[in-house]
Amino acid sequence: MAKIRVNKKEDFEKAFRQFRMRCKREGILREYRDRQFYVKPSEKKKKKNIKKKSKTS
Repeated sequence: MAKIRVNKKEDFEKAFRQFRMRCKREGILREYRDRQFYVKPSEKKKKKNIKKKSKTS
């Protein structure tokens, strides 16, 4: 879980930017999008194999 401490003197925009960057680094949005719909294990395996083949080529 991404947490950011904000001081009283700190600007909200700056804190929000830090929060977005931390979420991006931790992969929170990507995980949310991946879990949004159920994907059968066989489909996951096919996508993984295709991705693996495209990296080696």
